[in-house]
Amino acid sequence: MSEYVIWFQKLGMQDVDRVGGKNASLGEMISQLAKAGVSVPGGFATTAQAFRDFLEQSGLKQRIADRLQGLDIDDVRTLAETGKQIRQWIVETPFPEALNDAIKTAFVEMAGDNANMAVAVRSSATAEDLPDASFAGQQETFLNIRGLDNVMVAIKEVFASLYNDRAIAYRVHKGFEHAEVALSAGVQRMVRSETGAAGVMFSMDTESGFDGVVFVTSSYGLGETVVQGAVNPDEFYVHKATLEKQRPAVLRRNLGSKMIKMVYGSEASAGKSVETVEVTEADRDRFSINDDEVQSLARQALIIEKHYGRPMDIEWAKDGDDGQLYIVQARPETVKSNESTAMMERYLLKEKGAVLVEGRSIGQRIGAGPVRVIDNIDQMEQVQPGDVLVTDMTDPDWEPVMKRAAAIVTNRGGRTCHAAIIARELGIPAVVGCGDATERLSSGVEVTVSCAEGDTGMVYEGLLAFDINTNKLDAMPELPFKIMMNVGNPDRAFDFQSYPNAGVGLARLEFIINRMIGVHPKALMDYAELPRDVQQAVKRRIAGYGDPVEFYVEKLVEGIASIASAFYPKRVIVRMSDFKSNEYAHLIGGSLYEPSEENPMLGFRGASRYISDSFRECFELECRALKKVRDEMDLSNVEIMVPFVRTVDEARQVVELLEANGLKRGENGLQLIMMCELPANALLADQFLEYFDGFSIGSNDLTQLTLGLDRDSGLIAHLFDERNDAIKVLLKNAIEACKRAGKYVGICGQGPSDHPDFAQWLMEQGIDSVSLNPDSVLDTWLFLADKLKQQ
Repeated sequence: MSEYVIWFQKLGMQDVDRVGGKNASLGEMISQLAKAGVSVPGGFATTAQAFRDFLEQSGLKQRIADRLQGLDIDDVRTLAETGKQIRQWIVETPFPEALNDAIKTAFVEMAGDNANMAVAVRSSATAEDLPDASFAGQQETFLNIRGLDNVMVAIKEVFASLYNDRAIAYRVHKGFEHAEVALSAGVQRMVRSETGAAGVMFSMDTESGFDGVVFVTSSYGLGETVVQGAVNPDEFYVHKATLEKQRPAVLRRNLGSKMIKMVYGSEASAGKSVETVEVTEADRDRFSINDDEVQSLARQALIIEKHYGRPMDIEWAKDGDDGQLYIVQARPETVKSNESTAMMERYLLKEKGAVLVEGRSIGQRIGAGPVRVIDNIDQMEQVQPGDVLVTDMTDPDWEPVMKRAAAIVTNRGGRTCHAAIIARELGIPAVVGCGDATERLSSGVEVTVSCAEGDTGMVYEGLLAFDINTNKLDAMPELPFKIMMNVGNPDRAFDFQSYPNAGVGLARLEFIINRMIGVHPKALMDYAELPRDVQQAVKRRIAGYGDPVEFYVEKLVEGIASIASAFYPKRVIVRMSDFKSNEYAHLIGGSLYEPSEENPMLGFRGASRYISDSFRECFELECRALKKVRDEMDLSNVEIMVPFVRTVDEARQVVELLEANGLKRGENGLQLIMMCELPANALLADQFLEYFDGFSIGSNDLTQLTLGLDRDSGLIAHLFDERNDAIKVLLKNAIEACKRAGKYVGICGQGPSDHPDFAQWLMEQGIDSVSLNPDSVLDTWLFLADKLKQQ
C-alpha cells in the first residue's frame, strides 16, 4: 500500500522489523494458516518506518532521548513523571501528512460501505514476542473504535504507549536501547465477543511446562478482562493426542466466577469505547463456552503451534453474532518453554500453618515475607524487597515493583492474567483469584505463600520452613525393576510426569471424589429429595454441570483422564474408591447414608461395599467414568485395581460386576489388578490370581492386619514397621505366586517411600515395580542404584 501502511495478508514473520512481532504474526497466520483452519480477522498495520519518521520529523526523537538519559528506573515516582511527560508530547504532536493520508486510504478501503465499522487498534513493538522476551501487554490496545477520527487518535495513543512506565523499565531490564524499539499499530476488524466470549490459551500447561495439553481460559465479553486479570475465568485442559485421534479430549474443567464482562461503550473513541458490566448469576453458574468450542479452539492452537514449531500464547474471541471462533493474537510462550528439562527444582513445605486465604497457584514455588497490601498504583513505592505484594489485581503499570516481591497475591485473575504471566517470568510464586485477600491479609503480617501443593495456592500464617531440592535428570541409572509413582492429586499429574518413572502404580479415586466432587454419590442420586440445606450445598458444587449424577461421573472422568493423559502411554493403575464409612460420612450429604461403625477400618469398605445392594449403584457410576476414559477417550493405558478383597468369592463377584458394566478383563487390553493387602490375599494368592492379572501390594493394611495394629493409634505407632519378618513372609509368598502365574506384581504402599532398604529387599525378591510417592522417587532411585554398584 505504502511505506507507512500494509495489509495483514501481505505480512509474515519475516516482517517483524517492519511491523513488530504481533502484527507480523497476524499476517503470518492469515497468509499461511487460513486454509488449514485458523480464522483471523483482517486489517492493516502501520509500519515501524512510519513511527520513526513521525518522531524524527517532529523533533520528538531527540527530546525523548534527552529525557530518558540517566533515568533511574527504580525511582518509581521519577519514572512515572518521565513516562507521563513523553506520552503527552507524542499525543499532542500532529502526524506527518503522508502518514495521515496512508491511514485514511487504508481505513476507507477496509470499511467499505460500513463507515461505522468497529475495529480494534493494537500495539506491536519490533522487539515484542521474541522467544526470549515478552513485551506482551505493555503497550495499549483500544477496542470498539469507530470512525476515522477516532482511529487516528487511538493510533496516536498506541504510539505513546511505547513509553508507559512498565515498557521503559522492561527495556532497561532486558538490555534493549529505547531508540532501537519502534511501534506499529494494527487496525483489525472487531470480533463481536461482547455478546459472545473471549480468552487466552496456551499450547502447553503454563505451570508444569507439560506440552501434551492445550490450556484454554474463557469468560464472557471482550477478552481484556481475562488478559488483565479482572475476572476469574473458566479453565479447560485438552489432551493433544486424544484430540488428534478425534476423540473427546477435554480433560478438565474449572468453573470461574466471571463476575463482570467488558462490552461496547456508549462512545467509539479511545477511553470511552468499552465499559464493564456485571454478569447475571445464571451465566456465572454455567461455562462460557461448550466442549465442542473448547476443542475447536484447541485444534487451532495445534495448527498454530506446529506452524511456529514451539509452544504458543494465543488470544481468541467468539463472535456472538456469527458464532465463529477467531484468533486475534499469537506469540511464543517465553517462560516454561525456555526452562531446562535436565534439571528438576522442587519446593517442599516442611511444616503447615493456619490457611489465611487460598486461590489459583502460579509458579510451583514457595515465598515468604511480610504482607504489603496495596490498594492502588499510587502506593506502589511502599513495596519493599522481600514483601508479599497483596492487591486486587495488577496490570502492566505495576511491573516496575513486582520484581521486588517475594510473592504476589491477588483478589482477581486466572492463570493467564497479567499477575500470573509476570510472576512466572520473574520466577516468584503467585496466588491469584483469592476473592478477598486484601480484606483477610493485613500489612506487616508475616506469611508463607505456597504454590507447590497443586492447583490451589495457599497463604499460610507465619514464616514456615521449606526446602528447595535440585536434581539433574539427564542420566538416571538402570535398575532391575520399574519405579512407578503414587499420584493421588490430578492437579499435580502434569508436573509429576516429568519425574523419571514407568507410569502410575496407584491413582486413588477417593482423592478425586474428596477434592473434585465433595458430595456423597447417593446424595447426587437423591438430589430432589434432599433436605433443603444439603440440596443448596450440592447445588453450589454442581454449578456448570446441571445434572447431579452427570456431575459425579464427569468429575471422575476429569480426574482419571488428567492422570492418564499426563503419563500416556505408560500404564496408570486406578484404584476404585476405598473410603471407609466415616470418610464417606464427611462428604456433603454423607451422614444421611453411612452407618456408624466402631472400627470403620475393618468395616464397610472395598469389594464388600461394591457388591452390596446399598452401594452397588454408586460403584456403577465409577464404572461409567472408567469406561468413558478407556473406551470413548481411548486412554486405554488405564488399568483397574480393586481394593480390600476379603474372600475369593468376593473377587469373583466384583469381576463379574465390572464385566456387567462394560469393563471386561482383556477387552480393549483391560487389565484388572487386585490390592494384596490382607493376610488372606497372600496366603491364598494362587486362588485370587485366577480372577486378576496381578497384585499390587498395600503394605500399610497388610502390616496393620498381620501385626494387629491400629495404624491410626499413636500409642503403638513405634511398632508399625513394614519390614517385620512376618510381613516379609507374606510378601514373599505373594511375589512368588505372581511369578509362577506369569502375572504382574508391584507394591504401592508407603513402606518403600519411607524405607529405601525395604525397597532394596523387594528388588531382591524380584518384584516387577515399586510405586513411590513423587517426593521420594529420586532419592530412592539413586539409593538403590548405589546399592547395586556395591554388590
